[in-house]
Amino acid sequence: MKILVTGASGQLGQELVRFSGRPDMEIIGAGRDRLDVTDPGQCRSVIRSFKPDAVIHCAAYTKVDQAESEPEEAYRINGEGTRNAVLAAEQIGAKFVYISTDYVFDGRANRPYLEHDRPNPQTVYGRSKLAGEEHVRSLSGRHFIVRTSWVFGKHGSNFVKTMLKLAEERDELKVVDDQIGSPTYTLDLARFLLELVRTDHYGIYHASNTGACSWYGFAKAIFEERGLDVRVVPCTTAEFPRPAPRPAYSVLDHGAIRARGFEPLRPWREALRSFLRQL
Repeated sequence: MKILVTGASGQLGQELVRFSGRPDMEIIGAGRDRLDVTDPGQCRSVIRSFKPDAVIHCAAYTKVDQAESEPEEAYRINGEGTRNAVLAAEQIGAKFVYISTDYVFDGRANRPYLEHDRPNPQTVYGRSKLAGEEHVRSLSGRHFIVRTSWVFGKHGSNFVKTMLKLAEERDELKVVDDQIGSPTYTLDLARFLLELVRTDHYGIYHASNTGACSWYGFAKAIFEERGLDVRVVPCTTAEFPRPAPRPAYSVLDHGAIRARGFEPLRPWREALRSFLRQL
C-alpha cells in the first residue's frame, strides 16, 4: 500500500515517514518544499504523480495564538489547503485521512467529547480546522477524520521538550492547572493511523493516549519520570492570558476506536515514559 503524507516536515508527519513497523506499506513524505497545499494545481500534479492509495493530510497551520491576528492565513491552509488536497486525492480514488484537533470543541463539557458531539470552536485555529473537516466530509467518498490533542514526540517542538529545556534554566515553574486534556504520543498516533488507513471503516475518530491530566499534572509527570528536582507550582489560565482561549476541558472519548475493534492507545503516562527513554 502506497501512502502519501502531506506536511511531512511536521511533528506527526516526520513520525509517519520514519515509521518502520509497516513493511507492507510504502510511505512517502511531501513537505512544503515539495507540496504547497494552498496551490491547487500543485496538489493535483504531485498527488497524481505519486498515485498513492491513501493520503494522510498532516499539513496544517498550527500557530494557535498567531491565528487570531492572521485568520486569512489559517483558513487558507487549514480550509482551502485541505480542500485542494482532498479534491486531488478524490480524483485518483485515494483514501483521505484528515488530522483534526480537540480545538473544534468549546471546552465546556464535563465528560469526554464523543465523535458525534456538536463542534463549537472558540478560536480562529479551531474554526479553520473545522472548515477543513467540512471540506473532507463533503468532497471525499472514502475519508477518516481523526481528532487528537496535546501532541508530543521526538520531532519538532512540544510541551515535553519545552518543560525539559526550562528545567535546565530554573528550579521552579508555574504551570496551568485548570485545563484538562489527554497527551498524545506521535509514535502511538502514527501506529494507529497506519492501522486505520488499511481498513474501510470510514468516519470520525478521536485518537489520544488514554487517561487525562492538567498541564500541571503533565509537567509534574515529566519531571518525575526524568528524575528532575523541579518545583512545579499550579496556577490558573487567568494568570497567563493568551490571544487564543484554551479549552478548559478537551478530553476525547474513543468510542469509534472501541466500536471498530481497534486497540486503544496506551495510557499517556506509559507513553510519556517510553518517549523519554527514546529521547
